[in-house]
Amino acid sequence: MRRSITLVATAVGATLALAACGGAGGATNDETPDAAAEETAEGGELSGTLTIWADETRIDLVKEIGAQFTEQTDIGIDVVQKASADIGDDFINTVPTGEGPDIIVVAHDGLGGWVTNGVVGTVELGEKADQFSESALNGVTYDGQVYGVPYAIENIALVRNNAMLTETPDTWDAMVAAAQETGAKYPVLIQQDPVASDPYHLYPLQTSFGAPVFASTEDGSYTADLAMGDDAGKAFAEFLAAQGAAGVLDVNISADIAKQAFLDGESPYIVTGPWNTTAFTEAGMDISVLPVPSAGGQEAQPFVGVQAFFPNIDSENALLVNEFLVNFIATPEVQTQLFDLGGRVPAMTEAAESLEDPILQGFNAAGATGAPMPAIPQMSAVWEFWGAAEADLIKGAGAPADRWTTMVDSVSTAISGS
Repeated sequence: MRRSITLVATAVGATLALAACGGAGGATNDETPDAAAEETAEGGELSGTLTIWADETRIDLVKEIGAQFTEQTDIGIDVVQKASADIGDDFINTVPTGEGPDIIVVAHDGLGGWVTNGVVGTVELGEKADQFSESALNGVTYDGQVYGVPYAIENIALVRNNAMLTETPDTWDAMVAAAQETGAKYPVLIQQDPVASDPYHLYPLQTSFGAPVFASTEDGSYTADLAMGDDAGKAFAEFLAAQGAAGVLDVNISADIAKQAFLDGESPYIVTGPWNTTAFTEAGMDISVLPVPSAGGQEAQPFVGVQAFFPNIDSENALLVNEFLVNFIATPEVQTQLFDLGGRVPAMTEAAESLEDPILQGFNAAGATGAPMPAIPQMSAVWEFWGAAEADLIKGAGAPADRWTTMVDSVSTAISGS
């Protein structure tokens, strides 16, 4: 049944004023988003059409969910497909011209650039903010402001072959020792590259040493201050060198080699994401998904990718954007439907906790307190130096602490010059 919503001039004026000063999806200071959307003028109701950009991996689910929204509200949804490699830059380039969409649906890691370029609006979630997982909400937060509505998260975890082991210690060293006792070719598989390593797949181990790539504020927002250059980072460097020397980590184990080796029963463990587990279950493997054990004594936090809807700061449809984002997307029912369509773990905890698939439950548990991929512009200066240093450490090239310090210095120089 269609939901009828009417407006009054004061609500329209307040919302449009807010959109003009940076909050296309928000509400006034004294109103919750729901109150702003539900204030009405006699006989009026929300109408119009929202334009949403989605890439090739999300186009079908956005069309499906958009059609449902239109059926409920009579607000039209025009979904435009954009290439995943171009959508973020096109958003930056078109919003100032007035040709941008009302909303884009993308991963969160471009948020810093959109904020810096002044193209993305804030969203006031009110009490609904507490209904999202911490990592999901942090992913759409920048400098303390929320800029989008997350709908899904994805992260890596430890996948166990239950035919080889049925229990897993909670420390890395104990896990490796137990795996070695099985006589497996590899105690654990983590994909690597001879030149670039793979900082993404190694990050849970790094955070377990208390060495996040960037410092963060109390609200979870990242700062531009590197946080991996102190003694904790150097301890992680020593760990990488030791794991390489022991043959636990090998830069010649590519993603394809790691996946096939696990399928072939050559290791009881692989650190990977949900994109590989379908192949494992289709091969008849009995697997469990677990948090990555701590190597450094602290919690191992994987990077978390957050999928979200972000509003155009200059949208002329501020009320419609608010209705779609806050009163539709930010509901457990719709988040569950987005999971059914896209297969990613919902960002809202109620929807995520209702999942019955133990594999997805495992990934959700492993990522619930994970670290959102930094969305700040400075992150682009990190990857090349970071990966090269980790590859050298695993290969035993140079003194670990010195190699790590050189990497941090190089990243700092690149950030200061960017």
